[in-house]
Amino acid sequence: MHAVIRRGRKRSARAEGPGGARAPRKVYARPAALTDVQTHYCPGCGHGIVHKVIAETMDALHITDRCVGIAPVGCAVLAYFYFACDVTEAAHGRGPAVATGIKRARPDTIVFSYQGDGDLAAIGTAETIHAANRGENITVVFVNNSVYGMTGGQMAPTTLPGQKTATCPAGRDPDDVGTPIRMCELINTLDRPYHIERVALDSPQGVRSLRRALRAAFGAQVEGRGYSFVEVLSACPTYQRLSPARALKFVGEKMAAHFPVRVFRREGKCVDA
Repeated sequence: MHAVIRRGRKRSARAEGPGGARAPRKVYARPAALTDVQTHYCPGCGHGIVHKVIAETMDALHITDRCVGIAPVGCAVLAYFYFACDVTEAAHGRGPAVATGIKRARPDTIVFSYQGDGDLAAIGTAETIHAANRGENITVVFVNNSVYGMTGGQMAPTTLPGQKTATCPAGRDPDDVGTPIRMCELINTLDRPYHIERVALDSPQGVRSLRRALRAAFGAQVEGRGYSFVEVLSACPTYQRLSPARALKFVGEKMAAHFPVRVFRREGKCVDA
């Protein structure tokens, strides 16, 4: 591969390959905390991006050998194949309870619970709220794609009004089943959480925001600051019934309109909208 040499610049002898051509410069590598395994996710799914950024965060903070992940009952149920750290399963929705037990038994570990909307905001609501209310020194990563992905595309607690799913083919009716639950706002009513943030994976800027959010959340745990919660608005082209490109637009326009993207709590203090 030959790089373009801009006019007026001198080539460095160290940068030259065979025959005087400029040697290619490596600009990206697989994070060391991410295993070299092909994931099972659908094309356009956001889970792979979230996995990659979590692994980058482990690398940056040099905590991989201390990390323990909690895999959800959901699309990311096989997460233990993808992270180069210890990962355990939990009963559906009980990730924060398992994370609490591990962290209290082994305070030196860095524990993160990785959950979807059905796992965290439906069957796991009690565990989610009470772990946050206690201010457990754990990190919770919540992937919100507005639908149940693993079980066939049913309505989730985060399904938008009017959004069609397998169990509401005419669209979600708020008068019948209520409105989508905003988990960041709900957790932000509690006193003990240290960091609460929502980002959207609809653009490169969104990926950078996720990277900053996870650095803050994992960093807080390393420093013993307490409970951190990062919500990620993510595409599910298969069950949002959209092409990957249109699913990203749906995340950035429709989902972010109902779930505002911002920092809710920083260093234990509420942040004004």
